[in-house]
Amino acid sequence: MNPASNNPATLVFEGACWKFGHNVPTDAITPTRLVWKTFDEMARHCLESLDPDFPRRVRPGDILVAGRNFGCSSGRAAAPKALAATGIGAVVAERFSRTFYRNGHEVGLPILEAPGIHAFVEPGDRLHVDIANGEVRNARTGRALRTSPPPPFLLDMLRAGGLIPYLKSESNPLMSVR
Repeated sequence: MNPASNNPATLVFEGACWKFGHNVPTDAITPTRLVWKTFDEMARHCLESLDPDFPRRVRPGDILVAGRNFGCSSGRAAAPKALAATGIGAVVAERFSRTFYRNGHEVGLPILEAPGIHAFVEPGDRLHVDIANGEVRNARTGRALRTSPPPPFLLDMLRAGGLIPYLKSESNPLMSVR
């Protein structure tokens, strides 16, 4: 599969790995000075304090991998929106801060918690991520890492493109209550 075949409807993504560490705060994802800018502007500075090459070299469909507590500190939804604006295919972390986890789903950013992922990859590895089945495959090593996928309602929310599109969709169980 190539990046052009990444499919949010099936929640399957393939791309090059960008690896970050543990305890990455939202202020490192989106600097506070940029919160009032457009998401395209925020994307041009996304994670630059941790890797100055990231905003210039990230490509649509790439996969961001991080350690524990990704997206900690501020609860601003601007951080997952800025990441989405970079074109990143999916974010896989050992563990997300709970606020980032919620915000990621609400804005439609494909995310997956996968304990062990940080040691499983190296920067530049080609990864195949299947969020709905809780699987990450590393093309360099030929190995697969399996984890629990998000609950079905969060998968439906990601497929819809976020909370607001989900609430308007036929997948929303509340739509049948009218």
